[in-house]
Amino acid sequence: MQNIKLTIINPLGLHARAASKLVSTATNFASDIRIKNDQGVEADGKRIMSLLLLGAAAGTTIDLCIEGEDEIPAMAALTKLIEAGFDEMDDA
Repeated sequence: MQNIKLTIINPLGLHARAASKLVSTATNFASDIRIKNDQGVEADGKRIMSLLLLGAAAGTTIDLCIEGEDEIPAMAALTKLIEAGFDEMDDA
């Protein structure tokens, strides 16, 4: 199991477009991908509605947990996406 704490840094937080990018990346991997917000609410990283219900605004710390056969490359790809602000940092 891979586990890391990350901070949502893009100004709009985990809104529809960012969640869509996360789901698009996550579904490329077979591993189970779970995201928990700083209030303990957990979401399936492969389901957009689940992610939107996290209410992860800018500055929210999330716990990204990945378990499965391709957990290491999945963690690398998702960490890169989140740390890049879902490639939205120039949009602000």
